Amino acid sequence: METLFFLIITLVAIVSAILVITCKNPINSALSLIMTFFCLATYYVMLDAPFMAAVQVMVYAGAIMVLIVFTIMLLNIRVDSSKKHSHKLVLGSIIGFFTLLNTIFVLVKSRAALPTGPYSGEMLRSIGHTELVGREMFTNFLLPFEITSILLLVAIIGAVILAKKKI
Repeated sequence: METLFFLIITLVAIVSAILVITCKNPINSALSLIMTFFCLATYYVMLDAPFMAAVQVMVYAGAIMVLIVFTIMLLNIRVDSSKKHSHKLVLGSIIGFFTLLNTIFVLVKSRAALPTGPYSGEMLRSIGHTELVGREMFTNFLLPFEITSILLLVAIIGAVILAKKKI
């Protein structure tokens, strides 16, 4: 059952990633990217890493996507929105409904896989995911963490400069 769920989530992730590239409307492309991020969060849950799934949803599907949509709105890209496609809404609703049914079925009928690697399940329960991730991030991966923060700071400064009106 887990394999079927994995294959369905993988199919949704691939289709939404392709839609990110092929959508002509930038907002639809951003929404497809959000769906891809949620699929990645589902992978983290399947790997028994709920903290990473929560971070994926909060940071990427939440904060980063708000910044991307805000940038799209600042750039004021004109898209012809006069065409209404109700069949896409119906098809999307049907696919979403069956995905929801499958998710509920898998959550009710299956159990999570045991963690593998240097940390045992007992150690994860006693210490906790958050502490282990924090310990690794601020000891072994401190330099990449700091480089990422500097890159994000540069991106924010660049967005402010681009959005600033000429005086």
